[in-house]
Parts: sequence; C-alpha cells; structure tokens
Amino acid sequence: MVALMVHSVFQGMKQKKNTFRPLLPDVRFIEFNHLTDLDEITTKTACVIIEPIQGDAGVRIARQDFLQLLRDKCDEVGALLIFDEIQTGIGRTGTLYAFEHYQIIPDILTTAKALGGGLPLGAFIASTEMMRCLTHDPMLGHITTFGGNPVSCASAHATLQVIKDEKLLEKVEEKGALIESLLQHPRIQEIRRKGLMFAIEFQTEKEVADIVTYCLTKGVICFWFLSCPNSFRIAPPLTITDDEIKEACRIIIDAINSLDNI
Repeated sequence: MVALMVHSVFQGMKQKKNTFRPLLPDVRFIEFNHLTDLDEITTKTACVIIEPIQGDAGVRIARQDFLQLLRDKCDEVGALLIFDEIQTGIGRTGTLYAFEHYQIIPDILTTAKALGGGLPLGAFIASTEMMRCLTHDPMLGHITTFGGNPVSCASAHATLQVIKDEKLLEKVEEKGALIESLLQHPRIQEIRRKGLMFAIEFQTEKEVADIVTYCLTKGVICFWFLSCPNSFRIAPPLTITDDEIKEACRIIIDAINSLDNI
C-alpha cells in the first residue's frame, strides 16, 4: 500500500529530507490544489495526508473543490483521509478546526501545539472503530511513556474551556479582518489569511528578515516561514485586543517603511 502526501510546489524539501534518509518506502507526493493529481489516488493508496491550510509553506489555503473531490476520491477507493491540523487547530482559523470551514470530515485528525495551552501535548482523533485497530498487531503498539500526561491534559481541558466560556472563536475573523485592513502597503505582494493565521509576502527574503528584526526590537513577534522565507508569519493569541492589534500593525508598517533607510 502507498501513502500519499499532499504538498505545495513552494516547498523544496530535499535538503531537509537528506538528514533523515533512508525514508519510509512507498510514500509519494501530489500537488496541493491540483485537481488532476487526484487521479494518483487508487485502490493501492492506504491514506492521504494533507494540511487543509499549509502552515510552513506560507499559509496556502485549500480550495473547497479540491478538498471535496479529495474526500470523494478517498471514499471511492477506500483510502483514509488524514488531516494534519497541528497549526490550524484550536481556533486559529475561526473554527475549532479548519476542516469545519469545508464541511468535510477527515477519517483521522492530528492536533497539537495550541492544544496543550503552552504545555507539550498532541492527539490523534478518529472513530472508535479505527482506534480499535491500534490495540493489536502489535498489542498496544501505540503506547508512549508520556502519553496522556495528566498535567498536559489538564492544561488542554482548561484551554478548551476558556475558548468556550469566553467565546473566543466568535471574534477571530473580526480580529483577522482588522489586521488585514491595517496592513496595507505598496511593498506587500500578497496577504494570505484565514482567521488569525497570516502570511505576508514580499518580493525578497531580505525584506522579510529586516522587517522581522525591526519588529522584534519593538516587542512584536513575527517570523519568516522556513519553507517560504519571502513571507512572514502573524499568528497572535486569540485573546489579542483591538488596541494591541493597532499598535502591532503600526510597528509592522513602521518596519516596512524603514526598509527604504536600510
């Protein structure tokens, strides 16, 4: 059986892969948002792994038609559809998980990062039937020493409770739209956004590096993407206030304007 990974043409991963060779066999790649590539999914495909919104590639957002046809194709051939929502999960895009924007349910969901509320925690979410597959061949083969750490789990529970009680998801899109409206500048090539998940693209890597450095000296944390160095990331906490947004965006615009003086 073959595992398919859906990746972006913007990610040149050869250099990263070389350190970890030999890699798992029978893993192949298809292109993100390329409908014709879905023909590569056949009855020999065990699973398809995809980020509905690619994070380190620079916030590349899946089209509705691509994800719907991907879901249909996996159903047709019996392949599992796995969504990697480690970056997009826990409200980053305005829903608890990004797949909710598409009305498409994956067979398996992976989540981590914000889930732990600052503590290390990851989770594998699937149906009870699918989870039972992990109990044999080998028996309890999914066990980890620190899996289900009670302190991290308590932090995750509290995080989800705060998101619910304080209705944080209701303001994500509004706050994202405010940031986008304030970050308008002729040097910006493109803004890619979903909720409070941003990529701000410039013509060169140097522009981005200079902006990031300037912002850090002023107390605003933004960073370039390792796989898309001519864009920088904005991913503020869901609790950020409008006043904090305005001040941060003012500093970012000052950083862009300072490029003419460098």
